[in-house]
Amino acid sequence: MAISNIRYGEGVTKEIGMDLQNLGARRVCLMTDKNLSKLPPVNAVLNSLAKYGINFQMYDNVRVEPTDQSFLDAIKFAKKGEFDAYVAVGGGSVIDTCKAANLYAASPASEFLDYVNAPIGKGKPVAVPLKPLIAVPTTSGTGSETTGVAIFDFKELKVKTGIASRAIKPTLGIIDPLHTLSMPERIVANSGFDVLCHALESYTALPYNMRSPCPSNPINRPAYQGSNPVSDVWALHALRIVAKYLKRAIRNPEDREARANMHLASAFAGIGFGNAGVHLCHGMSYPISGLVKTYKPKDYNVDHSLVPHGLSVVLTSPAVFAFTAQVHPERHLEAAEILGADIRTARIKDAGFILADTLRKFLFDLNVDDGLAAIGYSKADIPALVKGTLPQERVTKLSPRPQTEEDLSALFEASMKLY
Repeated sequence: MAISNIRYGEGVTKEIGMDLQNLGARRVCLMTDKNLSKLPPVNAVLNSLAKYGINFQMYDNVRVEPTDQSFLDAIKFAKKGEFDAYVAVGGGSVIDTCKAANLYAASPASEFLDYVNAPIGKGKPVAVPLKPLIAVPTTSGTGSETTGVAIFDFKELKVKTGIASRAIKPTLGIIDPLHTLSMPERIVANSGFDVLCHALESYTALPYNMRSPCPSNPINRPAYQGSNPVSDVWALHALRIVAKYLKRAIRNPEDREARANMHLASAFAGIGFGNAGVHLCHGMSYPISGLVKTYKPKDYNVDHSLVPHGLSVVLTSPAVFAFTAQVHPERHLEAAEILGADIRTARIKDAGFILADTLRKFLFDLNVDDGLAAIGYSKADIPALVKGTLPQERVTKLSPRPQTEEDLSALFEASMKLY
């Protein structure tokens, strides 16, 4: 198991200047995005850096839903700055961009595709030491503050991929629930759907001891290893928090208890999936995001079309879990029960349908777009969506049930409309 150190509590952000002092940092790179640079979380970090006399340069050009090009831009900034520590303040987009900048600045001779997941890149193991990275999440979704994964849109192939290595995980995740109070309603919802799917997918992933062959050397062991006894604990706990608090966090921005708990659930699910991995909802979400046409979500202040990551993941979840349940039906049934289904008279063979129905009700209650058709896709797009899913072997191979191209087509078709 690999996770970052975590510090949790209201107001812990003010300690970040001391942390950097303790690390002996002389030149710090502070990364964020344009929207956040004007909001309280970044202000809290700036105040702490000023108070402890930390010398830093700010990069606020991170793209929401990053691309290979936006990663390269941040990497260029990092190489030029010769920094000895990094601070990322933002959602998964910012933290992932900062991980990539740290990696390639530490390995200046590497080509960009060297560390990108195979089969799109070369997927080389990281053998260089990286600089300390402190991550300050401002959303309750990706769990990126605990994981060794950085995801981006590879524009040329119109598909999302990423870099996965324990070496890039942050040194410290500062989880300050005060930062969640500035999140608008739909961002809370879509981030929460990411937590929901992280928990569900890692709990139902192919078990670690059913994967083969065993890596010839531990350095080649993937970050995503399959469901395992330790990840299961975190995934189930995160799922229970989502069931109890997500609706409250979305509906009432003043509900500090709900928002603080979702902020923790994001890290818990991150610890779970950061080691177990995710499977089909995520594998299929990458082309859903990458092939976006004109969709612009409510509450996102962006100048480009985008499908928020959590939304792209959750829209296929009813179809996916109906499909995977025949392999571990008892786990699917347990998840349905945690999410509110009455399973007292349920038959184990109906586990997939019960979980799918429970998810549909959950999404309907939260005004989620009615399937892929509602965000601009039609049946004509299915071949392209399938083609974009096929290279995502890092996650699709973790599905408990193997899938053919025909299976993927049927899953996309079943996700066109939810209700």
